Amino acid sequence: MSGAAVDVRIDVLLAGRVQPFGPKGVPSGIGKTPVDGPVRITPVGLAIDEQGDPKHHGGPEKALHHYPRDHYAGWRGELAGQGGNTAVLDHAGAFGENLSTTGLTEADVCVGDRYHLGTALVEVSQARQPCWKLNHRFGFAGMSRAVQGSGRTGWYYRVIEEGEVAAGDRLVLVARPYPQWSLQRLLHVLYVDRLNLSALAEMAELPCLAESWRKLARQRVASHAVEDMEKRLAGG
Repeated sequence: MSGAAVDVRIDVLLAGRVQPFGPKGVPSGIGKTPVDGPVRITPVGLAIDEQGDPKHHGGPEKALHHYPRDHYAGWRGELAGQGGNTAVLDHAGAFGENLSTTGLTEADVCVGDRYHLGTALVEVSQARQPCWKLNHRFGFAGMSRAVQGSGRTGWYYRVIEEGEVAAGDRLVLVARPYPQWSLQRLLHVLYVDRLNLSALAEMAELPCLAESWRKLARQRVASHAVEDMEKRLAGG
């Protein structure tokens, strides 16, 4: 993991309204656009942001989605090779993120990291588990699998203290209780070394990790099997 101090600028702050999405017109808030701050950060995210599928998106454990702009260049090359829609990458927000930065990736962020974000205090709760909506978003049927396999997933925050944030504000690390659990390592256990029982058992006990991820780890340890990911990746 990078040893650099974590203090980056929020280059773009984004929010979206629920709109019909994809060939079936399902409600989705993935189409987010830049907003001028300051914007209130509530326990469930930006006050002006919406999610179309509250069962799988949003809520206290996924209050804010952060995706590194650092990954865009790599995705542009891969999508071009697959005949995908690279135009989506022309602007921040391609992955439905609320926070866009450069200089901070999954290798630099750990489960449970606490950051000052504007006047709010937020905590890293989980990485993103990509779903089928990315396939339609990028015009490439394998995009969700590519994001999952790459480890370039982005991550979510829970809100510890409400506040306000605007583009140009800083994201500053103030606590790192689990330096051994970078998101890069978490994703490796989840998607690569998938039945590493000792790592899964440790993951299941991480108090800052979202309960859904801890439950998944417990289930793998108990069953010695990996759950079916097909519906999430390909759609129903």
